[in-house]
Formats: sequence, structure tokens, C-alpha cells
Amino acid sequence: MNSAIGVIGGSGLYDMEGLVNRTECRVETPFGDPSDVLIGGEMDGRQVWFLPRHGKGHRLLPTEINHRANIWALRSLGVRHLIAVTAVGSLKEELPPRTIVLPDQFFDRTTQRAQHTFFGQGIVAHVSFGQPISQALSGILEEAVKELGISAQVGGVYVNIDGPAFSTRAESEMYRHFGYDIIGMTNMAEAKLAREAEIALATIGLVTDYDCWKEEEEVDAQSVVEHMRVNSATAKKIIRAAINKIPLTADWPEHHSLDRAIMTASSDWDKTTKEALAPILKPFLSKESN
Repeated sequence: MNSAIGVIGGSGLYDMEGLVNRTECRVETPFGDPSDVLIGGEMDGRQVWFLPRHGKGHRLLPTEINHRANIWALRSLGVRHLIAVTAVGSLKEELPPRTIVLPDQFFDRTTQRAQHTFFGQGIVAHVSFGQPISQALSGILEEAVKELGISAQVGGVYVNIDGPAFSTRAESEMYRHFGYDIIGMTNMAEAKLAREAEIALATIGLVTDYDCWKEEEEVDAQSVVEHMRVNSATAKKIIRAAINKIPLTADWPEHHSLDRAIMTASSDWDKTTKEALAPILKPFLSKESN
């Protein structure tokens, strides 16, 4: 069975045009409700599932997003390749608003990390996360960007804060001092959970502002929305160009991330947790039954 492709839309990207045979799917998960109904359909012959991260109408704060439910829902629908589109602030002069960044690293400044894992409650796993972005999938996005003639920075560090307030100037200058490239409020948790769910994830960062370090251009919500309107159209072009380059089968390193990560012997797995994680643990449950 061919793997499905997932797209998580950020600020300003609440739907995905170009899908044929569109369908809506409301997924119930052991972790609560996803951000919204998932929109499914075909694009260039591939099954694609789209989920607006903040819900339609932008109803959810960054800290209100149920990342576990979102990633679990996508995995339960067969998603093994995931493109995350996210609005970010720039921490560098050479990355002005409306720049595209394909980050390859994260720095975690969030405070709700206990909610950024599927494991615990009787099953312990520690996934490798030195390379948090799928290099193969990010390479496909880079290829699509080049084909479209779009200027983009390939690589860079995304520092993830909680929000909802933007940074103080002191914080912003600290992140600049450490050499980080962009700043956002959502993508770190998605990357961690995708890795645990054996989903290859890559990010399209859409620069909307200079955070607040550039005093003459201090960030505000309205300017973010204005730049996102333009950025979202660009992101859709990149996704469309990338879809038919993504392999039909899921056989990258990220698709086997649990092979050497689970510490708890399957005979000792908590029954309730095992059932809750069935979409993620399916390959191991199949081996267990043989």
C-alpha cells in the first residue's frame, strides 16, 4: 500500500487547493481532538491529508494545539511523509520577510515537553533526534524550490518558544547571539512526535517579520498576516511541485526510527498504552503476533 502524504498548514494556510475527490475526516484519538477536521484528496495521483494547525479561522494558541492528536491522526490515516508549513520570525538581516527557509535543526525553548511524546505510561522509547528534519524530504523541497525559481535558504536553526507573546528584545538578541536563524512557536513538537510515529518530516519556514530585534520593524500580528497571505501562495506552489517527487513507499531512516528506540520489552508493555499507540506500534504488533 502506498504511503500517504500529510501537510500541516500554519498561520494563513487553512486549506489546500488542488485536491481532487476531496473528503473530510474527523479522527478520534486517545489524546483528544486534533486541531480540526482533516481534509483528504488526491494530488498528482497521491493521497494527501491536510490539517490546519491552528484550526480553521485560527482558533488555537500555539500552546493550545494538541500536537499528539494531530500527529496520531495523520499516522492513523497512513501518512508517512509530512510537510509542515510554518510562519517564522527572522533572526538575521539577510532573511527578510517573505523569505523561504528550509531549516535542518531546532533549539527547544518550550515548557510543555511532557506532551511532546507518545511514550510513557508503561512503554519507554528514546528516538534518535540528532538530525530532526528528514534530509531526503527536505532535499525534495529544495529541488522543488529550485525548479520554481524561488529563492530560499537551505538549512538553519529554528528556535521554538511557547508564545503566544512574541519575544522580548533581550530574548531576541540572545537568540541572535547564538546564531539561530528563525523563531517560531509550533514546529518543534511536530518534529519530535513525527519521529516517534516513524513519519519523515520536513519544514517550510515562511518568514513574516524580523522578530523584535530590528527596532524600526517591530513585529505585530497584522504585519504577520499580510506577509503570510503572500507566503502561503508560495508554499502551495512548492508543495504541489514536491508531491510527485516523494517516493510511494516509506523506507527512509525516519520510517524505522523505533527499531532501536524502544527500551521496554514487548512482553512488559502496558496494555492500555499499547492499544492507544496501535497505529504507531503496528509493525511491532505484527511481529509479536507471528
